[in-house]
Amino acid sequence: MTYDDDDGVLVTGTGFALSGVDRAADLWTCPSARFKEPFEPADRLGGRRLRYKDRATRLGLAAVHQVLRDARLQADGGGLTVPGESTGVVVSSNLGNVDAVCAAAETIASDTAAAVSPMELPNTASNVIASWIAIRFGLRGASLTLCNGPTSGLDALFWAWALVRAGRVERAVVVGVEPTGTAARLLAAAHDRRPDDGARLLDGAVALVAESARAARRRGIPATAALSGFARRADLHEAVARARGPDGPPVGVWLVPEGGSVPTPEGLHGVHTRDLSTDVGHCSGALGVLQCAAATAYLSRGGPGCVLATAGGHDDDDAAAAVVLTAPAPSDDFVPGPSALEGR
Repeated sequence: MTYDDDDGVLVTGTGFALSGVDRAADLWTCPSARFKEPFEPADRLGGRRLRYKDRATRLGLAAVHQVLRDARLQADGGGLTVPGESTGVVVSSNLGNVDAVCAAAETIASDTAAAVSPMELPNTASNVIASWIAIRFGLRGASLTLCNGPTSGLDALFWAWALVRAGRVERAVVVGVEPTGTAARLLAAAHDRRPDDGARLLDGAVALVAESARAARRRGIPATAALSGFARRADLHEAVARARGPDGPPVGVWLVPEGGSVPTPEGLHGVHTRDLSTDVGHCSGALGVLQCAAATAYLSRGGPGCVLATAGGHDDDDAAAAVVLTAPAPSDDFVPGPSALEGR
């Protein structure tokens, strides 16, 4: 897929709200101990504009603040460099605003609904993260939230791709975010363990921009990856085969579902594998977006083959998803403009 392929969808920026990660390359090199340190969104955005927002929303806002600058979609003054209606938001979060929902439920149970603060109640809406991102940054395109189990992050990439290909938007900001707190306690209870028994949750957010090749070419922005194949099936083997296709490029890195221990699909024996959750913790709905962000670093530095990102596929999962990312080859007459990606 090249810039000459105007139907292509490219990754033109990445952003992180995750301790130890300032750029995509850090996902491959940062010591796992750094990921355990809490990330403070107020250090990036200031505390005043984050008041009354739940932690997942704060993390998402911080990641989007960085990705918009990385993709040169936000000027130094804070305004967008493109029309707001040309850009949408797709958020993946399985645990998302569970803190706000549980807090509201506890207040209602003990003191009736009249005691719930009108400033806190909006945080219980299922689309609150995507909504605040759209409002804060003026992104007036389609706004979606996915809460779809282990495949949610890769599903979000698909829906961003679909929105762009359908012409609903020229680009979509894709966000994967999960908070700790109440989420950690609920997951520990579900698995009959203590919250501090060593099982660790991701507490952070990752964002990327999925943009049409035509729009990227017009803006003069280089891309770090191309979304070249996607599939969601009941079985991991079927999802991988469908995403790669019969003539797919060789796989350089296979980003495996979190927790590993899945059967190796045909054609992947001997391929280098990486389980990002080993370092950053249980990623849930953020996994697929995190995988794709890591893929951009591998591809932009000339890694051989494509990157295969996979999620789900365990015996107790209802589905599996796979996304193939390749390095975009710019056309001969493409001259990139000043890039926020320099130094990567």
